[in-house]
Amino acid sequence: MDLAYLNQNLGKDCYYETTVTRQDWPSLQSDTVADVLVVGGGLAGLSTALELAEQGQEVVVLEAQQLCGHASGRNGGQAISGFACGQAWLDQHLGLKAGQELWQLSLASLQWMQERMRRYAIECEPVWSYITVADRRRKALALQQEQAYMLKNHGHRMQYVEGSELQAHIGSQRYVAGLIDPASGHLNPLRYGLGLAQAAAAAGVRLFEHSPAQSMERSGEHWVVRSAQGHVRARQVVLAGNCGLLWQAPGLAPRLHARIMPVGTYIVATPPLSDELANSLLPTQAAVCDNNFVLDYFRLAADKRMLFGGRVSYTAATPSDLTETMRQRMVQVFPALADTPVAHTWGGFVDISRDRAPDWGQLAPGVFFMQGFSGHGVAATTLAGRVVSQAIGGDTTALALFQRIRQNPFPGGPAMRIPLLLLGTSYYRLLDWLS
Repeated sequence: MDLAYLNQNLGKDCYYETTVTRQDWPSLQSDTVADVLVVGGGLAGLSTALELAEQGQEVVVLEAQQLCGHASGRNGGQAISGFACGQAWLDQHLGLKAGQELWQLSLASLQWMQERMRRYAIECEPVWSYITVADRRRKALALQQEQAYMLKNHGHRMQYVEGSELQAHIGSQRYVAGLIDPASGHLNPLRYGLGLAQAAAAAGVRLFEHSPAQSMERSGEHWVVRSAQGHVRARQVVLAGNCGLLWQAPGLAPRLHARIMPVGTYIVATPPLSDELANSLLPTQAAVCDNNFVLDYFRLAADKRMLFGGRVSYTAATPSDLTETMRQRMVQVFPALADTPVAHTWGGFVDISRDRAPDWGQLAPGVFFMQGFSGHGVAATTLAGRVVSQAIGGDTTALALFQRIRQNPFPGGPAMRIPLLLLGTSYYRLLDWLS
C-alpha cells in the first residue's frame, strides 16, 4: 500500500487548510551548503530550525511535500503536558529524579510555545483549558490516582471534578469524572506551524518544499543529503521527518524504522454552531480527551465548529464509511448534535513508538533524530527542537536524558508487526469494554 499517497489523500478535506493562506516555498534546484540541514518541515523540524537560527547557525530545511502538510497541520490541536507514555512509566523507567527533570522540561515547552506566539505574533487561536475524562467509575479511579501521583511526586496540581462541577465544563452525560490540567490547552496547529515557518524564514532559515531527501552519505567532515534537483552539504543533519522517513526516504535511516509505527487517526468538523449550542456543549472552551486506550478527543474551533477526533487504524486502511462512523461517535457524546451535519472529514498518520515514549537521539556523529511523539507532538516538538539544538551547540545534557529511554522495536518484523499490533490493540479495546 502506498502510504505516501494515502496520507496525502486523507488530508484533502482538512478544515485547518481553510483557515490559512499558504505561501509557496521554492523547491531545491541546485547544490548548497549549510551549517545544519533539517529533514522534515513539520512542527519538529521548524522548531529545531528556528532554535538553531536564533543561535546563529545557517540552516536549510528540506520538506518532501508542503510545510506542516502531514500530522503537524492536521492533528487535534491539543497542546498537552507530559509525554504519551505517561509520567509514572517514565519515573519507573528512569528513576524519579530523571522523571522529574523530564516533567519540568515538558511544562517548560508549553511556556516556550506561548513565548513564541507572543514574540512572533503567531495568531493560532490558543485556549489554555484541558480536561481528561472518564466514562466509567473504574476509569474515574484512574484519574484520581493520576491526580494524587502527580501532586505527590511532581508537585503538579490538577482538579478532579464530578457531577455538576464536570457539567460546568462539558455538557455530556457520557462522562462520570474529569481531571483538569491547568498547564495544557489547544490551538490551531496549522496556523501555529506556518507561523513558525515565517519566523524561521525571517531568522534566515532557507525553506524548501517538494524536495524529498533521497540519500545521505558522509563526505569528510560534512554530510551530503541529495534531493532530485540538488544536494545540501552540512556539518550536522537533523532527521525530523517522523512517519515520512518510512515512505519518502526509506534509505535515509533504516535503523530507526522498526522503532516507530504509522497509525492512522481521523477527525470530523461540523459547520459553525450557534453560540448558544456551542456554549452548552463546552462552556469553558476546554479541549477534552477520554482516558480509554482507544480514545475520543474533541474541542471547539475558534469559529465554534465542533472538532471531534478518534478512531484509529493500525492497518493503514481507511475505515469504511468514515464520516458517518465518526459522526455517530460524536453524537454518542453530544446527542444535541444529532441533526448537525459533518462539513469536513480528514485524517493522517502519527508516529507512535512501542511504549509511546519519545525517541530522540543521535544516530551517527553529526546526525540527530526525533520521532515517536505518539500523539503528543504539538507541545513535545517544541521541546525536541530545543533539546536537539542545544546538543548541536555542544550541550548534550537534556538529550542524554532522553537517550536513556530504552526503545524497543515493534515485534514481528515487516511482515508481522501490524498483525501483532492489531492483536494487542484488540486486547486493550476489550479491557476498555470490560472496565
